Amino acid sequence: MTGSSELLAPLEGRIVRDPELLAFAEAVGGSADDAVVVEGGRSQWEVGGAPDPAARIVRAPIGVVEANAAEMIVLVRAGTTVSVLQEHLAGIGQTVALPDPAPGRSTVGGVLAVGHSGIDRLGRGHLRETLLQARIVTAEGLLVTAGGPTVKNVTGFDLARLLVGSLGRLGLFADLLLRTRPLPERTQWFAGTTDPFVLRDRLHRPTSILWDGVTTWVRLDGYDRDVKAEATLCSSAGLAPTDGPPELPPHRGSLRPRELRGLGGGASGRFVAEVGAGVVHASWEIPRPALDPAVEELHARLFHLFDPHGRLNPGRDPRRS
Repeated sequence: MTGSSELLAPLEGRIVRDPELLAFAEAVGGSADDAVVVEGGRSQWEVGGAPDPAARIVRAPIGVVEANAAEMIVLVRAGTTVSVLQEHLAGIGQTVALPDPAPGRSTVGGVLAVGHSGIDRLGRGHLRETLLQARIVTAEGLLVTAGGPTVKNVTGFDLARLLVGSLGRLGLFADLLLRTRPLPERTQWFAGTTDPFVLRDRLHRPTSILWDGVTTWVRLDGYDRDVKAEATLCSSAGLAPTDGPPELPPHRGSLRPRELRGLGGGASGRFVAEVGAGVVHASWEIPRPALDPAVEELHARLFHLFDPHGRLNPGRDPRRS
């Protein structure tokens, strides 16, 4: 079977020379029997399974390298907290569509490695769409670049986006080039007992629609006049301005639209559903559907190709995240 060196051969001409990133690659090393785990803020430390406690801990580099407002991109080290990145971008009137599950602790690399989009997925798209380019350390200690600095940069295997949600099993993020967007002129939350599925069809592009079986919350972002126009629709549908979203229950899962609507008919326990995104936050463990055997085999092959000795983040499994 092909090894990761051969798999990444097309990237050999893009090996990174940045001293700080090279130091990170050296810290990760490449010895087959030396397991390593990347530690960030531990805000999602046990997603997909707790890392092997016997693995050696390393930390990714920190810092915002450069933000280009005109090109709407930012280059940031993977160990930088999302809070620091957002504060930096706010200074140039921009933001990035990354969730921040533990403000002040959650790191950019950790959030992308887990791959859970925020509650703004309906309006902002999946988390992976934010990542344009990733510089990673492979299981052999090689520092390479995947992706490119433009939106339409893929001419073959889209390795950068494959890494999102992989929990560091395929490679460890060193730094990341992300797509930014302007800060909205206005953000407003609304709440009421309107049917969220009907409301979704009435609104142009809400950033988020949340529903707990009784109450519907809607977030609107954008230019002031656009938000005001959509706010009029919300008011006519029986929603009123509110301070923000509800607190989310601890367990997360996915449901089909028809299953989502059925939650309002007597599910035991509290839930908050992201209407239009298929994500449910619940007070109970949401059963995960069994993977097709072909998908299981594909996962196993990818893990072996990229990390044949299981060095990177052992104990974690994207299939359980």
